[in-house]
Amino acid sequence: MAKTVVILGGSLGGLAVAHRLLKHTRPREDDLRVILVSKNSHFYWNLASVRAVIPGLVKDADLLQPIEPGLSQYPSGSVEFVLGAATGVDSASKTVRISVAAAEAAGGGDGDGSQADQKRTVAYDYLVVATGADAADAHMPWKAAGSYEDCLASLHGTAARIRAAEHVVVAGGGPTGVEVAAEIKDAFPAKTVVLLNAGAQLVGGDPSAGAVERELRRIGVDVRNNAKGAVDDAGPGGGKTKVSLSDGSEMLTDLYLPTTGLTPNSGFLPKDLLTDRGYVHVDDYMRVRAAPDMWAVGDVVSKPRAGFLITDAQAAGVAKNIDLVLQGRGRGAGRLGPIPIPSFFVWAVKGRTLGMERTSKYADGTMF
Repeated sequence: MAKTVVILGGSLGGLAVAHRLLKHTRPREDDLRVILVSKNSHFYWNLASVRAVIPGLVKDADLLQPIEPGLSQYPSGSVEFVLGAATGVDSASKTVRISVAAAEAAGGGDGDGSQADQKRTVAYDYLVVATGADAADAHMPWKAAGSYEDCLASLHGTAARIRAAEHVVVAGGGPTGVEVAAEIKDAFPAKTVVLLNAGAQLVGGDPSAGAVERELRRIGVDVRNNAKGAVDDAGPGGGKTKVSLSDGSEMLTDLYLPTTGLTPNSGFLPKDLLTDRGYVHVDDYMRVRAAPDMWAVGDVVSKPRAGFLITDAQAAGVAKNIDLVLQGRGRGAGRLGPIPIPSFFVWAVKGRTLGMERTSKYADGTMF
């Protein structure tokens, strides 16, 4: 009997599950069908967004590669790519409601853009939620929010603002904030770059924190620990932004770049599947609690935390668990073990390409 796996989200987690199932499970389960639903027509290697916002350093194709060509290698009828977004899930009837992008609904984007999105209901046997999370400030390009066009607009717009600014405040002392501050100062030594870190140490107290801070100060970044900033939306005018600091002081800046906070893309799911913060509530097998035959991976889940290596391990585990279920081996017993997380310094030093060589490998499936 044919089995359908619907995967919501075409970023790191969702694409990894799709290619693994199609490459390794489909040859044995020839009635398996995968439906991948993504708002973005392209896979986005957002880990390198911190460098892509520096004008002239990164080509669009280094970060964004089309998803559909990589799926065309699989047997006809085994996979369908849907450009759209989930708007609801009914776990009792095992159906997903999807808003399909108007261009696709019209037949490949030949329309004039005036057509409203089409609605579609898709039945599933197994569902994987991999819709990720948006940056707290949706205008920032740190996550793959929205369409391909939205992603490009965010990257290019942020790069233009960085080029024009003489004074930049980066809010957030985590990996993204640290990398952004370092990239800006390295590319534009004459600019004033202030890094606000709410904690006592950068990168969450990672063993590399001291070395990271020393290097940032060496290249001229003004690092301020135990400092939070709030922006006055009204602003002083004249193209300046007023930043109010937690110590009561204020500063004016040409550009304020927030890098902290995530908002899970889970609004289409029933509330009883979510934590009080809106993340998908999963068990140690990445199964969604209170929903049969549903798994979740990546930044949308409740544990352990956001991160590339964590998402990749979760995706591998979920693909294996679905494979076990299809073999009739219970509900899947591939429990995830501890996931080793390298220090921030190791990642930064060994990955000066920031992993951009993986963009095409994820999109075409050769990564798996």
